[in-house]
Amino acid sequence: MSPEEFRRFGHQLIDWLADHQQRLPNLPVQPPTRPGDVRALIPEEPPQQPEPFDAILADLDRVVAPNLTWWQHPRFFGFFPSNALNAGILGDLVSTGLGVLGLSWQAAPALTEIEEVVTDWLRRMAGLSAQWTGAIQDTASTATLVALLCARERTTGFGLAGGGLQAEDKPLIVYTSAGSHSSVEKGALLAGFGRDNVRMVAIDEARAMRPDALAAAIADDRAAGRTPCAIVAAVGGTATTSVDPLAPIAAIAARENLWLHVDAAMAGSAMILPECRWMFDGIEGADSLVVNAHKWLGAPFDCSLAYVRDEAHLLRVMSTNPSYLASAVDSEVRNLRDTGIPLGRRFRALKLWFLIREQGVSGLQARLRRDIANAQALAERVAATPDWQVVAPVPLQTVCVRHVPEGLMGDALDAHNRAWAEAHNRSGLAFVTAARIEDGWMVRVSIGAPSTEWEDVEALWAAMRRFAENG
Repeated sequence: MSPEEFRRFGHQLIDWLADHQQRLPNLPVQPPTRPGDVRALIPEEPPQQPEPFDAILADLDRVVAPNLTWWQHPRFFGFFPSNALNAGILGDLVSTGLGVLGLSWQAAPALTEIEEVVTDWLRRMAGLSAQWTGAIQDTASTATLVALLCARERTTGFGLAGGGLQAEDKPLIVYTSAGSHSSVEKGALLAGFGRDNVRMVAIDEARAMRPDALAAAIADDRAAGRTPCAIVAAVGGTATTSVDPLAPIAAIAARENLWLHVDAAMAGSAMILPECRWMFDGIEGADSLVVNAHKWLGAPFDCSLAYVRDEAHLLRVMSTNPSYLASAVDSEVRNLRDTGIPLGRRFRALKLWFLIREQGVSGLQARLRRDIANAQALAERVAATPDWQVVAPVPLQTVCVRHVPEGLMGDALDAHNRAWAEAHNRSGLAFVTAARIEDGWMVRVSIGAPSTEWEDVEALWAAMRRFAENG
């Protein structure tokens, strides 16, 4: 493809995306696609000869668009916000088009230094102290794995330089809670702790970790000859956006000399709002933190900001220094390959740089405040309606609800709530997700798509009632 063809098809593609955004509100949020439908539209064998690029663009309408669930739809209320604002899309396009690779500072100086700037911008926006140093990972799952590796090495005195965990005579223990993301357990498994050594700490009525239960679990493990190693606390737990109390947890971590990692993947964006920073009370006692800018903040996936307070420790655990990457300026710069698992890195910072500059802090704050206000208004509607319950606190933009018809309980009540949520999604009118908590199944309404306004939330509430109450 020549530069002129690239220019022509690029213009067509941007036009297609802009047209898609305009028609998006009129599309079904979830398609009627069945397993195998998309594969059936694509030849089994790859093309032997070049195809016209016009044919490739045409397949966006024939193959791709009819078979996607639309995360950017104003009536998408599932999972969590994963916003892709236009400025970030353009930044991602430039990043891909430039095709640079950040193996070292020397390999792409602007990549490294813009990443340093934007991670520091977000640190300041969130009210964090200058003790925190950030770098961009792909997802919170990777950030949590890196944090657990750092915890493991601090507890073992850098056992990785010798026999690793196989040389330890006592098992190392990780503590988290039911409110944590599944990536915590996965990270603990990949870091070698083993499932038997992950403790699910008891939670309170707000689904937040109980500090007294945490302290008791640590004491029990020490008494049994095991070695407590790390705590993973959640600010914005996966199912209900629960908020673990960081201050008392941090005090326990300090007393017991345990690594404290805070998973604020979705909720961390809310820390740009001063009125939400109570959720971070005690954060300065943590060792590591993750905030996903690719969720509620608006940067296109993937863009996960991982922060540590002791970067020297991180670098000692993660660094790699092959001779072919050495340069004369290594003593003067940060080589970001030493902050995570991959050797190379994409220019992810560019989309965040574009986004923050185009929106400004005030623009980002206004959108988040809109979503929180809409969530509070929906929670009030649900709570005031007979046979409906709000089953968890609403500190942010997620409302957890349950329809409880008279006489329905137990498995039958669970089946009812799962059934109406599924029927609602199949209709294409909106999209929600069901989840199980301690007392049964409920339905999560996660508000936060870029164009979602109160009118969309009202339409959702009307549809929810129709599907749940009329069967």
